Amino acid sequence: MFKAQEMRIRAYGGPEAMEMEEVTIGAPGPGQVLVRQHAVGINFIDVYHRKGVFPIPALPGAVGVEAAGVVEAVGPDVERFAPGDRVAYAGPPIGAYASARLMPARGLVRIPDALPFDQAAAIMLKGMTVHMLVTRVRPLAAGDTVLVHAAAGGLGSLLCQWASALGARVIGTVGSEAKIEAATRVGCDAVIVHRQQDFVAETKRLTDGAGVDAVYEGMGGDVLTRSLDCLKPFGTAVNLGQVGEPLGAVPLAALGPQRSLSVAVPGVFAHLRTLPDLQAGADSLFAMVTSGRVRPEIGTRLPLADAAEAHRRLEAGQTTGALVLLP
Repeated sequence: MFKAQEMRIRAYGGPEAMEMEEVTIGAPGPGQVLVRQHAVGINFIDVYHRKGVFPIPALPGAVGVEAAGVVEAVGPDVERFAPGDRVAYAGPPIGAYASARLMPARGLVRIPDALPFDQAAAIMLKGMTVHMLVTRVRPLAAGDTVLVHAAAGGLGSLLCQWASALGARVIGTVGSEAKIEAATRVGCDAVIVHRQQDFVAETKRLTDGAGVDAVYEGMGGDVLTRSLDCLKPFGTAVNLGQVGEPLGAVPLAALGPQRSLSVAVPGVFAHLRTLPDLQAGADSLFAMVTSGRVRPEIGTRLPLADAAEAHRRLEAGQTTGALVLLP
């Protein structure tokens, strides 16, 4: 038996619903690995799980879908990993807000020695989301122009860097002038402060009326609808969440045939589940980081016990870069 600290919720609600508890973990069974976690990544989906928008499998339980640490023990039939291996994961099962937990071996990847645990925890879900965007949803190439909403955020900053490294021109939007420098630092060639400027008009101005090849946004609602007006023919609007408003219907007539547009609503969990080689996909992400082409922006590191404070800052829009909890 192993002991662990876990931030649990007994009922859905606000950040205060999370409380630290000591839990007992059994030995890993077939196909399982016990991971002693060194860093836990925070993502907005954790807020949805905490609120019950997307219910977790059972209450009481922990939220969280991303972490990095060291293998403590392996199940009897696990051959890919051994105690002492440095590993990370993103995706189900939910419950990453813990100092240790059992994980299916099939969902783990090895991380290079050169990659610190906090960076690994900060980039797994967001980084594999970007991997999905640039290789699968709308492959990017040199000469493309893209618009990235929330360019200074955790996901946006990774996407801007990866797109820039591929040779794309990156236009980013931010919520305040204070975030312009952060967006520029992660590869934006131009930055739009959307609370002061009309992002559609500015995008058209910056592209001499041509528009962009792809737009990435996580607000839904009106932001998604208006983003269609930023696209050039055969452009793609990609929705990555509904922080602002629920997804509404997009009439097919609004997409074509004259405009010839596409809308994608991809899910990273489906990407992770269907990748033919998860380790190879993760290795391409790690290579971008260890080569310096993508630099994870960790804006806040807090103890695991302060998960509620991390959620408050995230929901208030007071964060820049990724949020990481340290058990």
